[in-house]
Parts: sequence; C-alpha cells; structure tokens
Amino acid sequence: MESSLLKRLREGDPRAIARAITIMEAGGAAASRLHRGLLPSTGAALTIGFTGPPGAGKSTLIDAFVAELRKSGRTVAIAAVDPSSPLSGGAVLGDRVRMGRHTEDTGVFIRSIASRGHLGGLSESIQQIADVLDAGGRDVIVIETVGAGQSEVEIVEVADVRIVVNAPGLGDDVQAIKAGILEIANILVVNKADLPLAARTVRQLRSMLSLRRESDRDVPVIETVASSGQGVDELLRAVLKLVPRTPAEREARRRARLHRLVAEAAAAEVRRRIMGRTDQAVLDALRQVEAGELSTDEAARAVLKLCGDECDRVPPLAAYDTRVERNEPVT
Repeated sequence: MESSLLKRLREGDPRAIARAITIMEAGGAAASRLHRGLLPSTGAALTIGFTGPPGAGKSTLIDAFVAELRKSGRTVAIAAVDPSSPLSGGAVLGDRVRMGRHTEDTGVFIRSIASRGHLGGLSESIQQIADVLDAGGRDVIVIETVGAGQSEVEIVEVADVRIVVNAPGLGDDVQAIKAGILEIANILVVNKADLPLAARTVRQLRSMLSLRRESDRDVPVIETVASSGQGVDELLRAVLKLVPRTPAEREARRRARLHRLVAEAAAAEVRRRIMGRTDQAVLDALRQVEAGELSTDEAARAVLKLCGDECDRVPPLAAYDTRVERNEPVT
C-alpha cells in the first residue's frame, strides 16, 4: 500500500497528498516509513511562510498572493494552521474559507492543519507535511501560521522565505521594536495599507530595522491591500529575489533543513528514553539535584553518559505513558 501511495504522491495525485498528510498527522511507524520513502523526492519546492498577529489579514493576503503566483503557471500547495480547542481538540479551520476562489483550481492544493496544542504557531507534524507537499510536485508551498505572538517563531525552521504580516493599529512603537517575531522576517508587510495609521506602522517597522545588526537591515517593508490586490505583485517580486539560484544554494538549504529535522528527532528520542528510566543511577542523579549537589545541566550530562546503549531497553513511549498514568514503575 505504501509503495502505491508513494507512486501516486509523486504523480501529484491530490487524494494521495491528502492521505499522506493524514498519515503524517497521526504519526507513528507508518508516518516514519512514509517520510523516509518520500524524502528522495523532496528539495525542489520553494516554501514560503506567512506569520503575524491575529487580524493582520494573513489569509486574505495569501489568497491574493496565490492568485498572483498562478498567473505565472506555478502550482501551489497551502498548509493553513489553525488553533485547536483546548477542550475538544477540534479547530474551526476558517482560513480555508478566505481562500475559496482557489478550491476549483487543480493547480492549488489547500489543506487546513489543526495545531493540536503545539506551540510556535505551527503543528508538530508541519515539517513532514511540507515534505509531502514538496514530493507531490508543487512548485511553491505556502504555510500560514496561527495568529502568532512575538515568541512564536518556529516558521523559521520550516520556510525558505518568511513574511511577517502586520496591520495598522495592532501595536504601538514599543511593540514594533520588540525582539521576537519581527526579527525572523525576510520581508515585512503592512497589510490594510488603505487604513489610517498605515504610514506610521511603516515608519515603526523601519525604525525597528535600524536597531538590528547592519547585515540584517536589508528587509523590504511592503504595503499591501489584500482585498484589492494592491501591492501583491511587489510582494511576489520581493519573494522571488530571495529564491536560491544555484543547485549548490538549494542543496545547502535542503541539507540545513534536514540537519534541523534530525536534531529535533534526536532530542525527542533522548527525552523519551531518559523519561522511561527509573533505575537507581537516574534516581541518584535526581536526588543530587534536589540536594543542590548537582545542577540540572550537570545531571543531564551524567544521565546521558549513563544512558548510552542501555536506553535501547526502554519500553516504547506508549507503554511508558500508560504506566505513568497508573503510577506503576517502568523497569
């Protein structure tokens, strides 16, 4: 089944893309095998991230931006991340409503992704989902974060080009120069530029840029009115200037992203293995931390040294979680 799914995915079958995304969201061994199989087919797509505060008009701007991309014949995939309810786990998935004109366009694939409580403005599986869309043959992948705050900057780990969307009246001068989300931008956008205070917002953003290191100040500030399409062509030109031009640049970009993926997976695996250990050596390290004899950093290094190949004997994560809930020891 997996080989058939991979074949249809590489052929760009929208149903296969949708099925593969569902598998990635579910996680587990099936997702891992599928991701391994599709990775050789990735690396061609340009990934563009749109982030910014709620109310800035990200979805409407993406709708206009995709329309501009389609004029040149580029195929597009959109992954719109929506916040999940902390009670039901469901999501409204309303971003898709604002992109309704593209639903009948076979050159545009749209998928709403529930954040499922994941912090950083994205979902836990967004890296793998981006690879699915890449392997599916789309020229451009557009990722929209949830309405992000200043610390929700995970998009920098996923997107080749990061666009931070702002709007007049969403913050004061202090907000504009704070460290955080504005600092990850390759392009800054002031959307709803036909509203009062738009010029002031542009000045605030340029003032913020003047405080950055000289090498990081060359960030365009573009004014758009997404509802009418004003400024969207200028935004696309700014994006295309940032596209890696040579095979070496594209390979370096892909290698850096894979490096981050492996590092994240390694961190998750180390956490799983250490949390699954309740043997005396680990308990002794915890006791020493409680007594002030070791710092948490020193204890971490000690446990990592103790762990080694012994961690391979730790039960699977599902078994660990179940036992913890029942307050049973894990041996």
